[in-house]
Amino acid sequence: MKPTLTGLPTVYLRPGELHFGAEPTVVTTVLGSCVSVTMFERASGTAAICHALLPEGNKGDGLRYVDTSILRMLAMFSARGVSPGRLEVKLFGGADLIGFGGSRIGVGRRNVEIARRVLSVSGLAVSAADVGGTRGRKLIFYTHTGEVLLKRLRRDDPLAAGEDWGR
Repeated sequence: MKPTLTGLPTVYLRPGELHFGAEPTVVTTVLGSCVSVTMFERASGTAAICHALLPEGNKGDGLRYVDTSILRMLAMFSARGVSPGRLEVKLFGGADLIGFGGSRIGVGRRNVEIARRVLSVSGLAVSAADVGGTRGRKLIFYTHTGEVLLKRLRRDDPLAAGEDWGR
């Protein structure tokens, strides 16, 4: 299903961006080694999604990093009076598109490890995840239901080459 067929506003989330709100919206993004975390609070219909590039780093540009993106989303929910225990959390991405031999850990795997650690330390359980592997992913996030549709991309898929989809 193309998100524009719903009649809802659509947002294309680029790397280093975050979407937060209570208005029904369809958020799309394309992930490779990056990670997206979705959070949804059913009672208010408030939702958030991030598209983080790197596991940890300079906190001055926090939305580029998995750890600070997750903490920023939690702070936004907290400011609205939503406790972490009421959030439905899902985790996507973290593909290792460039294989490494031996024990070297790629950025995709490290992004997933940091996301799981920060979520766990924050008392959040992941209700659904599709992470790792060697293929990118296209996500469609329905902010008013918390539903996420996912398509794994082939290397020859135009979306894997960075085509903007869902605008």
